[in-house]
Amino acid sequence: MPSFSTTPYISPYMARQSQYMMSQTTDLPMTVQYQTPLMGLGDYTYPQNVPGALKLIQEAVEGETEDRMFYQYLIENAPFAEDKEIIIGIQADEISHFGLFRQLYFQLTGQMLPPPQNVTFEKPATYCEGIRRALMGEQNAVRKYRRILYALQDRVQINILTGIITDEIRHGILYSYLYSKNGCRA
Repeated sequence: MPSFSTTPYISPYMARQSQYMMSQTTDLPMTVQYQTPLMGLGDYTYPQNVPGALKLIQEAVEGETEDRMFYQYLIENAPFAEDKEIIIGIQADEISHFGLFRQLYFQLTGQMLPPPQNVTFEKPATYCEGIRRALMGEQNAVRKYRRILYALQDRVQINILTGIITDEIRHGILYSYLYSKNGCRA
């Protein structure tokens, strides 16, 4: 008959959580922590990923001024009232994101980001080209913002960034709708 240990198994996850869930006087054994190679995991590795995340926050804030001019172009060139209404809503979200990113940067560094200077804007050739560019911009934003998310530890900051990311995904869906609705072609 096989013999079984009377010592309970503790998964690596439970071992990390044990400091919060178990008293210091527990008789449970220490678990072995396995080291995994970090090849290709730089974006996921805290705190090494924090400087890159701070740079991405700076880029997000710097890009917002150009984005405001871009959204204004789309609003002024939208062929239908529904298009204008959708883009105005997206623009309002992006203005909110600008403030949240500035606040997040301050919380992480204790420094305020200066307002962007000398921002230029390149008009799209057509409304459809603008919608295509906006759609691609939203997809790229999600990729960048996930990298910022991986560097956060504070629950409120994680929630803020999760909200921003879900907004960007929703914006991409709305731009896809406008692209299709207006018969735009690649």
